[in-house]
Amino acid sequence: MTHHDSRPWHVPDDQVTRYAKGTLPDPDAWSLEKHVEDCTRCASRVSAAVGGTAAGTVLAAVRTAVLESAPGAAGTIPGGAAVTAAPGAAVAAEPEPGPAVRTPAPGAAVPVRPPAGAVGGRPVVSRTARLLWAAGPAVRGAWLPAVLGVAAAAPALSYGAGFPGARALLLAIAPVVPVAGVTLSYGPHADPLHEVTAAAPGGGLRLALIRTVAVLAVSLPLLTLTGLLLPASGAPAAAAWLLPGLALALASLALASFVGCRAAAGVTGGGWLCAVLAPVAVAPGDAAAPRLAEQLSRCLDGVAAQGAWAAAAVLSATLLTARRPAYDRPLRP
Repeated sequence: MTHHDSRPWHVPDDQVTRYAKGTLPDPDAWSLEKHVEDCTRCASRVSAAVGGTAAGTVLAAVRTAVLESAPGAAGTIPGGAAVTAAPGAAVAAEPEPGPAVRTPAPGAAVPVRPPAGAVGGRPVVSRTARLLWAAGPAVRGAWLPAVLGVAAAAPALSYGAGFPGARALLLAIAPVVPVAGVTLSYGPHADPLHEVTAAAPGGGLRLALIRTVAVLAVSLPLLTLTGLLLPASGAPAAAAWLLPGLALALASLALASFVGCRAAAGVTGGGWLCAVLAPVAVAPGDAAAPRLAEQLSRCLDGVAAQGAWAAAAVLSATLLTARRPAYDRPLRP
């Protein structure tokens, strides 16, 4: 980054200190992490500051173990580009001469050789891998095929099997899909290094929100478009589930700070399914679809219902903001 007078800009010392402590506001933290991708000087300062924290000590031990297990090196890697070891920070690279360098101190820059296919000293594959890791199950694992399966099953039931309540059934299941995605994307069961990422400045609630956005970005348009392709048959509009889905996802994140990810998903997702499916369970077989559509209309249709879901989303977001410090330590499974 540069100022308007073209003089080079570097991260101020107070921002480095606050970033290492995890107290730097998210917009400033994102700006800092973007800057250290291209500035080795600032990357080294941030690495040294984070290395002096409790999280830095843990990461230094992990890094040392990785270097010792690397093929053909006991902490010595051929020279090339400097990569910061700051937890949660982006990778910074700058060419350095010399065939080899000595093993750096914990928390300092780690020299590595730029791999083939790197652009500007930063490998494209590395950026893609970090993006996939941050996005969570929205772009990897079994969650995306499961969502595609739900989206494909609804038209198959409607047009293939002639089931009249396909849209109502989709609307009953759709709000639980983001809840399941959020639950699968964050927590000890989702990340082998959850304890480390939770303590890192770039982890915690910020990472949970990144993965929640990825889950919502996939499920909301896909399932809404599927609903538009199905006959209404008395069911609410195809987009009527969007606010409930958002509110339940935020409520799951807020509740997870108290009871853990899986228990929170069970309460929010299970509560929704019980509310909409309980009347259907006691209805005769031929009246199940109309009864489900009627129950969904009560829960989703009208200004009052949608306003209640909007209020629930705001309250959940407010509680989540208040519970943010809980995400700075590992959550329950």
